[in-house]
This record gives sequence, C-alpha cells and structure tokens, in this order.
Amino acid sequence: MSPAYTLRVAEDPVDREACFAVRKEVFVAEQGVPEDIEYDAHDAVAVHVLAVREDGVPLGTGRLLHGAAAAGKTGGDPAVGSLGRLAVSRAARGLGVGAALVRAIEDAARARGLTAVDLHAQTHALGFYERLGYTAYGPEFPDAGIPHRAMRRSL
Repeated sequence: MSPAYTLRVAEDPVDREACFAVRKEVFVAEQGVPEDIEYDAHDAVAVHVLAVREDGVPLGTGRLLHGAAAAGKTGGDPAVGSLGRLAVSRAARGLGVGAALVRAIEDAARARGLTAVDLHAQTHALGFYERLGYTAYGPEFPDAGIPHRAMRRSL
C-alpha cells in the first residue's frame, strides 16, 4: 500500500508557504516559539522539503542548510549540512511523516556532496532521532526557551 502522502522539495512560492504554515502551526501555535524568531534569513537559501496529503493538505516540513548558511550550526565544516525546522502537524503524527522527511533531507544533503547532517533536537525528540541513526553530542542548551541537544549522523 502506498503512503497517503508524498514528499517533494518545495521550490515554488505556494509550497514554501505551505512549509511556513506547518511551522507556524507546530512551533508558534503549539510550542509558543515567537513568530519573529521562527522565520529567518536562512529560509531564503535553505532546501525546504514538504510532505503533502493526497488531497493537497500539508502535513510536515523540514529544511536543509548547507554551505555558508550551515556553518554556524555545524562547527564550520563545509561537508556537514544542518537539518532544522522539522515539523509535523498534529493530525499526521505517528504516520511516519517525520522519519520520511528526515530521509528526504538526508537525500538532499547527499545530492549536494555532504558527508554528514547535524541538527539541534528538542530533548523530548532525542529518541526519534536516535532511531534514525543520529548521535547526541555536547551539553543541553536552550533554543527559544526549549531544551535542545546537538546531534549528528554520517551519511
């Protein structure tokens, strides 16, 4: 049975707005992240991936930073990308959307010649990323008032 959603790189403005809408639902509305820090200059250069239900409803998103945009999050290693802003709508949780988005972002990283992906995981999500092959490193730190840990996976 095929999944009830598809994944694609968000290249047109409509897809990008769908990505931002999911992020607003999850991070701003659910988690209380201030809207003025949820969106940043990296959005213009990031590779955004979008999960969309068969009827066109956006279910989840995530982004990949690479090159200079990723340097501040990856220790400056140009071979390492930064996965971020992974968000899945409440209605789609438990359907495998998050894991599929991570794998699609990793595929985008490989296509750009990257050898690893870093991310900053909310601590409650460490187990999710560990199951996908990520390893935590460094101390816990706050981001938008939410505890996080840095994680990395070699590709």
